[in-house]
Amino acid sequence: MKKKGVLIVIIVLVVALVFGGLYLTRNLGKNQKTVSAEDAMRRLTKYVDNIDPIEGEPVRGVVQAGDDDTTFQELPELTDGSIAVEEDTALYAEIFSSSEKTGSGTDGWLREMAAAFNKSGAEVNGQPVSVRLRTVSSGQQVDYVASGKYVPAAISPSSTLSVKMLNAKGVATEFAAESLVTNYAGIVVSSSTYSTLTEEYGEATVQTLAQATADGKIIMGYTNPFTSATGFNFLITLLDSYSSGNILSEKAVNGFVSFQRNVPFVAMTTTQLRSSAEKGTFDAFVLEYQAFLCDRTLSKNYRFIPFGYAHENPLAMISSADAEEKEILRQFAAYCAANGASLAQKDGFNTAPEGYLPLSVDYAGEELINAQALYKENKDTKPIIAVFVADVSGSMVGEPINTLQSSLVNSMQYINTENYIGLVSYNDDVTINLPIAQFDLTQQSYFKGTVESLSVGGATATFDALCVAMKMVEDKLAEIPDAKPMIFLLSDGETNRGHSLSDISDIVSGLQMPVYTIGYNANIDALQKISDINEGICINAGTDDIAYQLRQLFNANM
Repeated sequence: MKKKGVLIVIIVLVVALVFGGLYLTRNLGKNQKTVSAEDAMRRLTKYVDNIDPIEGEPVRGVVQAGDDDTTFQELPELTDGSIAVEEDTALYAEIFSSSEKTGSGTDGWLREMAAAFNKSGAEVNGQPVSVRLRTVSSGQQVDYVASGKYVPAAISPSSTLSVKMLNAKGVATEFAAESLVTNYAGIVVSSSTYSTLTEEYGEATVQTLAQATADGKIIMGYTNPFTSATGFNFLITLLDSYSSGNILSEKAVNGFVSFQRNVPFVAMTTTQLRSSAEKGTFDAFVLEYQAFLCDRTLSKNYRFIPFGYAHENPLAMISSADAEEKEILRQFAAYCAANGASLAQKDGFNTAPEGYLPLSVDYAGEELINAQALYKENKDTKPIIAVFVADVSGSMVGEPINTLQSSLVNSMQYINTENYIGLVSYNDDVTINLPIAQFDLTQQSYFKGTVESLSVGGATATFDALCVAMKMVEDKLAEIPDAKPMIFLLSDGETNRGHSLSDISDIVSGLQMPVYTIGYNANIDALQKISDINEGICINAGTDDIAYQLRQLFNANM
C-alpha cells in the first residue's frame, strides 16, 4: 500500500508538472508577486462591477476602399535628430544607413568612416565635398524612396534584399559598393535549446528550429519583416526551408502557418525582442552576428545558428542622384574600402560565423515583396481579440485627439478582417463605445464612425478603462479560447481618477494581457510601465510618425 501511495503521489506530481508547465508558458519572466489568472479575473470582475461602465451608442461611418498606397502620407518628415553625421561642405551626398552602422561604440562603423571622410579633403571638380549620414531602418529606407517622400543620394540597408525590392518598385539603383562591410543573420539559442535541436532533430538549423517551434518544444522570436532586415531574412529563409526555390508555394505557406501558430508575437524592434528573451519569453531569437560578437554575455553563454543571405551592407546610389553626388559616393566607398577594414573587424563585421552556409536561391524583388504579403495574410494563425482604449479627457483637446482619431481611422486598413475588435473611451467615466465583434465591413463602419465622433472633456480614469477593456477581452476569450488577446491604450499618459497602476498591474500580469500603449504628447514613462508588464511596446506619437508606426505594428501583429 505504501508503494502504491508513493506511485499515486508521483503520478499526481507528474500531471501537475505537465499541466503546470503548459500554464506557466503564459507566465515566463514574471515575478513571484504575479497572481494566478483565476485570482486576477475575480479581482477584475469586482473592479468592473464597481466601475459600472456606460454603454455607448455606436455611430456608423463611411469606409473607403483601401487599395490606394498611403505610405507617402504616413511616413514622418525627417528631422535633424536622424542625422548621424552632418555634411560640412556646400556640395555633399546624403546617405540613409541602417542603425547597426550609425550608432555609438561598436555600432558606429559607418558614422566614424563618414566623419573621417569629411575631414579627408576630398574634392569633386575642384570643390570640397562631404557626406550627410542619416539613420533610417532598412525597411523604412525602401518606403521613403519608393514613395518619393524623401529620396537621398544613396541608401545603405543591412541587406541587398532591400535594394532588390526597391528596384522591383520601379526605382533604379547603381552600386557604389556592393558591400561596405559584411554581417550575418542568425538565431541565438541557449545551450539547452541547442541540445534539444541536435538531440531530437539531428542538427541545429532554421528548418529544425522551425519544426521544434511547430512541435511546441521551444518558443521562437523574430522581428517585424516589414522593417527589420534580420526579420525579413529569417522569413525568406524559413519559407525557402519548406519549399526551396518557391517561397510562395502552398507547401511554403502551410509550413509557415504551422510554425507561426506557436510564435507568441512578432517583435517591433530588436530591443523589444531581446528584452523579452531576457525575461524568458523566448528560447531562441534572431540577431545579427556583429551584435552577438560584441555582446560578451551572449557570445560567452549562448550559441549562434547562422542562416540565410549575408548582410552585405551595400552602398546603392539612387538613379535620381546627380553626377557630382554619385562621384562623391564612389569616393566615399573607396575611402571606406581603403581605411575601414581594421575598424570593421574591431566592431565585429567581416567575420563569418562557424557553420554558415549561404542561401543559394537568388529570389527576384517581386518574389520578396510577395513574401511580405504572404506573411501579412498568413501570420494570424489564431484570431486576435483586441480592444482600443481611447483617452478623451480634457488634456487630449486639440492636436492629441485629432491625431488619435486620424491615426486610428488610417490604421483600420492594416487590421485583418478575421480579427475581433472593440472600442472603449474614457474621461471621468468609462464608455464601451463599440462591443467586440469580428472586423468585417459592418464593424469597420461602426469603428470608423464611432472614432470620428469622440469628443473630449473631464478627468482621466485610465486604469478604470483598462480594467473594462480587459474584462471585455476575457469575456470574448471565453467564446473563442484559442484567440490572442491584445489591448491598445491611446493616451497622454496622465491619470487622476479611479484605480492606479499599482492597483491593477498584477491583474494585467496574471491575465497575461499584452498592452500596447500609444502616447500623444504623453507621459511616456507612465505608459512604458504598462507596456513592460506583458511584452507590449510603447509608441510615442510626439515623434510625428504615429501613422507609420501603427501601420508597422499592425502589419506585424494584426
